[in-house]
Amino acid sequence: MRSKMNISRRSFFSLAGGALAAAAFSQQTRRPHGLPIGIQLYMVNADLMKDPAGTLKRIAEIGYSEVETAGWGKLSAAQFCDLLRDAGLRAPSAHFGFGTEDTGKLLDDAKTLGVEYVVSSMLPPKDQGVGEFFKNMNSMSADDFRRIAAQANEIGQKAKAAGMQYAYHNHNFEFREVSDGKTGYDILIQETDASVVKFEADCGWMKVGGKDPVEYLRRHGNRIAMLHVKDFKNITKPVTALFSPDRPIATELGRGSVDLKPIVDAGLKAGVKHIFVEQEGPFKEVPAVEAAEIDYRYLKSLLS
Repeated sequence: MRSKMNISRRSFFSLAGGALAAAAFSQQTRRPHGLPIGIQLYMVNADLMKDPAGTLKRIAEIGYSEVETAGWGKLSAAQFCDLLRDAGLRAPSAHFGFGTEDTGKLLDDAKTLGVEYVVSSMLPPKDQGVGEFFKNMNSMSADDFRRIAAQANEIGQKAKAAGMQYAYHNHNFEFREVSDGKTGYDILIQETDASVVKFEADCGWMKVGGKDPVEYLRRHGNRIAMLHVKDFKNITKPVTALFSPDRPIATELGRGSVDLKPIVDAGLKAGVKHIFVEQEGPFKEVPAVEAAEIDYRYLKSLLS
């Protein structure tokens, strides 16, 4: 098992984070529509492992004012929160290992960190181990997705009671059709309680899975609270197996196959609360922090 700061979603380590808000966002990073440009810290994990304070300060120097946190390594939650504050960053959202760790403890951590949204980057059906979940991920049935929805409802109720909003983050495997033309994602939307379960739509993974994020934002905008803006090279066919060798390669925003402008516009129209840049590794062509700067400039151009 890896360190908490090593925020591999594949390992389901406790992902958490957040910070008290700065008094105000800088005019440089706040767009006319009121949404600052955020980043999911997962993409700079290796740098955070080596130099948490320096990496966070570099992220702020690039222009980001919001982050979605992804663990705090050997630091305590309070120490990580202090580093965010020192860097002038705000963390409104955090990913956690729901379904694999005690929900109450994770929500206590989230409350300490002051986040508004607590998110599952993946969520196994209740009483299913991580190994079993990964083994069955690409062949899950409609009933499996209904079990995940039930688990999400339980977490959502507890999060609401603790004063926070729960959200589910997608990959590509949720977009395989499982019953009567419905995808697993469709079942998650239909079977979850809208008052306690929102969604963080990862537009890149949606496109890899063969679906149109714009259409989901138009149809279910009231359920989608946050957006991950992501790009992949050479998307030529739907791929719904997460670790498939046919999976396209991630790249910097604007350098891949995803037409991001209509997605971002649809997100703004739907009223998403936060937009985070995220890029999947490995970073073979451009180092992660340099990629974060390229991604920032591109998303800024779409939001200006």
